[in-house]
Amino acid sequence: MVEAQHQHRRLAPLMLGLGVLAAALFALVVLSLTVGARPIAFETMWNAVVAFDPNSTEHRIIWDLRLPRTLAGLLVGAALGLAGAVLQGATRNPLADPAILGIHSGASLFVVVGVALFGLSQLSAYVWFAFAGAAAAMLVVYSVASLGREGATPIKLALAGAATTAVMQSFISAILLTSTRTLDEVRFWQVGSLAGRSMDIVLQVSPFLVAGAILALASARMLDGLAMGEDVARALGQKVGLSRAVAALAAVVLAGASTAAAGPIAFVGLTVPHVARAITGPTYRWILPYSMLLAPILLLGADILGRVIAPPGEVQVGIVTAFIGAPFFIALVRRRKLASL
Repeated sequence: MVEAQHQHRRLAPLMLGLGVLAAALFALVVLSLTVGARPIAFETMWNAVVAFDPNSTEHRIIWDLRLPRTLAGLLVGAALGLAGAVLQGATRNPLADPAILGIHSGASLFVVVGVALFGLSQLSAYVWFAFAGAAAAMLVVYSVASLGREGATPIKLALAGAATTAVMQSFISAILLTSTRTLDEVRFWQVGSLAGRSMDIVLQVSPFLVAGAILALASARMLDGLAMGEDVARALGQKVGLSRAVAALAAVVLAGASTAAAGPIAFVGLTVPHVARAITGPTYRWILPYSMLLAPILLLGADILGRVIAPPGEVQVGIVTAFIGAPFFIALVRRRKLASL
């Protein structure tokens, strides 16, 4: 009885927190639709959504440019937050995220190769190459880190990811330096951007992102078991290898699709799960939904900031998130208990 009352008292503020984050995310969606090189009043934006007028320039801006960009920010942000949280839980590594473990670099390398060798010219064609690259990078990193008696420890995973990222970035640089056409095709995508994303891109990647999100949320109980250590997880009847495979599949789908849609956006998957963990505690049944809301808040906020800090142009969202995330990363590295989650 006492335990049930304690859980109820803890459940109420966590549910309230999700409601507050949902309200903040809705406010950012409204700002994303109204803020830009051409400011649009809220009333005009609302009329564009509920009573679209094809003859109105402002309505066309909302539907053709800002709505797809905002939806892409919501989907990509949620995917990056979930991917980072899943990877940190599965590897028990506080530095794990799609960028640190080389998944972004693998997806980027395969997309660049696809553009250079196969003449890809549309973002809609990037998704399969990004999936293949993300999966290949994850496999290489985990295989390298598993060498030796102690297996894939958190430190070895981080080192293997850094080494794999360096190698893949070298290949990317070599291709871009020798192919001007490829550089022109991917230069804005390579830094991470939500600008210019059409509704076709959103519709193409959304099934993968939704499937990856469902798989990630369903893995919460398995991640809670892994967080207690492999021996404890096995004692509770959990199949550790299967749990990590499910988590890796979710991360690859989420990171691959999000990279195909918006390019390799760093630091979102690294920082957001730590913020979520500070709010909710170590339970992944709460860390995952909080990460799924906090990450699009960060990404949309960074995208809106990038539109207004350098008028009449804009700063790509990948650059803004790097400026926001880098100080957090430095502070994280300086913590004494970095290796424990």
